[in-house]
Amino acid sequence: MSLSTVAPNNDAFPGLLKTWRSKRRLSQLELALQSGVSQRHLSYLESGRAKPSRSMIMQLSETLDVPLRERNDWLVAAGFAPVFRTRPLDDPQMTQIMGAVRMMLSNHEPYPAVAIDRAWNIRLANKPFEMLSTMLGQDLWARVGGPERNLMRLFFHPNGIKPFVTNWASVSPLLWHRAQREAEALGGAEMKALLSELAQYQDAKTLWAAEDSALVPVLPLTMEKGALRVSLFTVIATFGTAQDVTADELRIESLFPADEATERLFKSVET
Repeated sequence: MSLSTVAPNNDAFPGLLKTWRSKRRLSQLELALQSGVSQRHLSYLESGRAKPSRSMIMQLSETLDVPLRERNDWLVAAGFAPVFRTRPLDDPQMTQIMGAVRMMLSNHEPYPAVAIDRAWNIRLANKPFEMLSTMLGQDLWARVGGPERNLMRLFFHPNGIKPFVTNWASVSPLLWHRAQREAEALGGAEMKALLSELAQYQDAKTLWAAEDSALVPVLPLTMEKGALRVSLFTVIATFGTAQDVTADELRIESLFPADEATERLFKSVET
């Protein structure tokens, strides 16, 4: 079981509860109604006048859709042991989940797909994604650096794929905004640190536009390099009932062809 970074003390849990209620934009009354907890008791919990039980923590964190990693932090902050395990991908108990992930990636072929964590590090990728990466540069991942292959680095590092993205002006604010929103909604310290690092390379217009960008159902992406031209859009899938931190943070990012030429390209490579 992974160790939490939150130490138990009288102030930690009230602060976490108020922070996540604020993230979800709920008043005390709204959270009380949704969770079935009296507003008075909720007020006592946030002020530190009342100590939460383990079941109360699980009830409130479920209502606020707190990620499993942070639910462990809530428990530790209130003096309880963490509940949710963080297993490595090669753990025997992850076999079924990883089998499902590999099946989803394989079934999406001949189109690219990847499994990423909440910091957008690539955990698994199918063959078409690896092929597309190679087409964009044999040394692409070495150029953008980092301890892991990371999609944000791929897009926003100065040695990344920006020169090949023909709709950069429209897609970059959407992607940056999405990363910001996910980091905030998921409590993603890793993504926040990465955004801070990459922000120094971005022009002010991109960062300014990201603040006003609206979330969209799919992310369009058009790239050109020499004779290669692809037009794609993405769809994201998550494990909605995961009981493991690693599985809870895994997402499948599937890329679909946005035009017939891109569809023919990937099908021709398959054959």
